[in-house]
Amino acid sequence: MDEFLRIKLHDAIRDLMTRTQGIDAVAIVSMDGFVMASNLPVGFSEERLGAMSAALLSLGERTSEELGRGELSQVFIEGGNGYVFLLAAGENAVLNVVVRKGTKLGLVLYDIRQAARNIAEIIESSVQVKYE
Repeated sequence: MDEFLRIKLHDAIRDLMTRTQGIDAVAIVSMDGFVMASNLPVGFSEERLGAMSAALLSLGERTSEELGRGELSQVFIEGGNGYVFLLAAGENAVLNVVVRKGTKLGLVLYDIRQAARNIAEIIESSVQVKYE
């Protein structure tokens, strides 16, 4: 991954975390489980997060297709201490967001979706520049 793309992705993560209260961690993961950029607290493993994200996304996509629900748009996990969202960020990446319990999910989800669209545009424009 080139330096310009890495910087733009980190800027997108910082923007999301600054704008949205209640977010503990954010990672942008490629479809094969490689962490492209992240802001994770101490104790979170990028490699482990990447592998789990790829597995969850693959299972979610297959489940959605097999049950006739169409193309997967997001995976939502609720635990005792909060939530995990995985949203497609274009065709090449997944946005992972770890959110604290008690956070207003409607507002957070709105910001996360907007960030996923922005990240998709960043990645797509990087791919286009690379091949021009």
